[in-house]
Amino acid sequence: MTYCPDRAAPLWSRPFHTLKEGPTVMKVAEVVIVQQPKSVCVPQNYPVTLSVQAVGTGPLRYQWFDGQQKEVPCATESRLQVSLKKSESYICRVSDLYCNCIFSDWVRVKVLNLPVGVQPGWKGEPYIIVQPTPQQTVRHGDTITLKCSAFGMPSPQYQWYHNGHLLPKENKEIIEIKSAKADHVGSYLCSVSNVLEERWSEAADVALATPDNLPAPTLTATDKVALLIGNLNYTHHPRLMAPIMDVHELASLLQQLGFRVVSLLDLTLQEMEAAIDKFLQLLDRGVYAVFYYAGHGYEHLGRNYLVAIDAPRPYRTVNCVCVQRVMCKMQERQAQLNVILLDTCRKWYKQSGPASEINPLAPLGNTVYGYATTEDAEAFEVQDGGKSTGIFTKYLNKYILQPQKVTHILEQVSEDLGKDQLVCGRQVVEIKHTLKEPRALTDPVGTAGHTMELRLRDACWRQANVLPGRKLLDFPCGVQVELSFSALFSNILLVFGTVRNSGPTVQDCTVDLCSEPVMEDIFSGPGRSDEMHSLLLSKGDNPDCSLRLCCLQRLERSLVIKVELHYTHRDRKLRLTECREVDIGRPLIASCRFSHRRPADRRQEAMQHTVGHKSNTRRSSHHPAHHARPSTRKAENVYQISASAASVSTNEPEENDENDLHEFTV
Repeated sequence: MTYCPDRAAPLWSRPFHTLKEGPTVMKVAEVVIVQQPKSVCVPQNYPVTLSVQAVGTGPLRYQWFDGQQKEVPCATESRLQVSLKKSESYICRVSDLYCNCIFSDWVRVKVLNLPVGVQPGWKGEPYIIVQPTPQQTVRHGDTITLKCSAFGMPSPQYQWYHNGHLLPKENKEIIEIKSAKADHVGSYLCSVSNVLEERWSEAADVALATPDNLPAPTLTATDKVALLIGNLNYTHHPRLMAPIMDVHELASLLQQLGFRVVSLLDLTLQEMEAAIDKFLQLLDRGVYAVFYYAGHGYEHLGRNYLVAIDAPRPYRTVNCVCVQRVMCKMQERQAQLNVILLDTCRKWYKQSGPASEINPLAPLGNTVYGYATTEDAEAFEVQDGGKSTGIFTKYLNKYILQPQKVTHILEQVSEDLGKDQLVCGRQVVEIKHTLKEPRALTDPVGTAGHTMELRLRDACWRQANVLPGRKLLDFPCGVQVELSFSALFSNILLVFGTVRNSGPTVQDCTVDLCSEPVMEDIFSGPGRSDEMHSLLLSKGDNPDCSLRLCCLQRLERSLVIKVELHYTHRDRKLRLTECREVDIGRPLIASCRFSHRRPADRRQEAMQHTVGHKSNTRRSSHHPAHHARPSTRKAENVYQISASAASVSTNEPEENDENDLHEFTV
């Protein structure tokens, strides 16, 4: 027997045995292993195949042995298939018919007993399942311990880095630094790789504390993103006023907290679904996510439904967005914090169903629900001095900047709303959560070690927030007109035209702006407050003219701004007009191409419409902003709470989703 503990000899240098068989002399090559089996790291009961390849004279025989050097029963092939509950080692003996044999390298099937598995279709690339602790504050002289573990076939290799510098001796799952000092402070990352791919762990930030004052660990987010939707100009239901100011003010406050905000007004069902899909792409481990909706809504069988502006009468669940489905998709993305804020009614229909409760997909303590009202109740909006706002959002905006746990913020909102005489006894905030840590919307963002994920999120977010740059247009008469741009919402662009140079022969200049295609102004109709107009115009710096372009999510081609310059020629005393055009591409949310709907959305074709077009402006005379129906957010005047507003509505929805309750529990 010959034994080769290390590397097999090259094929051209194999030794030979000489056998005499009568008058014939035959040379027999020793058995040589040309491919060793590979160690793996897998979950419990995951099917694994170990294989060895060898060459020699004649047929070869194989026998696998376990870590106790016992023969594995029926393991006499070059491949060994196992499915284990605990780790085990294996070696294979390869022999020929001429008493030559060789043993393979020892390999280990490492089994990690953790409550997580791999994704379907996993091919063996490193799959990190234990991340290093993101924040550690230790005393001088203490031991720093960081761990990163991953599945992989073959088993992954580990390499640790400190502040971007390779640590040559730290190439195991666990790094242990004894006697911590100032040189050890900083960010640690672990590279996990095998022949298939390389992955990076999340960053672990290590800090030193004074011996007598160890601070509590600071909770951080890897990123903070928010999607805000306000629906107000409904085709078949009463129009609302408050979502404009509610979404605008909340977006501004969240931006102050470091959130990447996408704020949208007046979305159809297909557009709401597309916006939510884009929002979900921004979510990942460590991210704080806020989803806010203001508009019509209702509740059925424990589910909350958000009404798109094109939803027909009566309501049907197929025409609405189910909040619980949105929550489930958010949890699937494993964000660090999911906050869902709903300023909408929750009136019941066909009330035999159960009350709603949060049952996460997994035991994740990361979800907070903030309802403007309780089950089978209405949410109100008020008008005071021309300003419309939802009462829930009014108090939410009052406290949202405070550095407190999210649930504590909502508790303060609930207390203030409960004292409001306008809705006392009619609207009560409801809070549900599964938080295990005191996470707050004011928590800082720590991006170290998340460069790849951060770049992807940044590119996706920027796609919905791209503004055209300033344009300076030269007219033949010598006048220069500057175009500047501002975003009031992610789907509403403000264009400002300002005359910068009038020229020697020009006087009495005026500028008109229009677009191709035409994007009508949904705020220009009757019933819009003076305060809203001042808000829209406040974005410009004393321009000569302005243009509001709404519903950009429906833009299907590049947007062209047409500038008409009207002036009087000083010498000829004639009133003249000159025109220029500038292509600004697909600004803001238009670049996301919501109009490219998925095949599943074709069922909505019959109910699509364009909000704000001239053909729809007459709705304001039929649907005043006050005295809304009980199945929606109420629109009432702060000085006139009408008893008739509580009357029973005839707009009862026809539900048709009772049979799909088995899909998930909410």
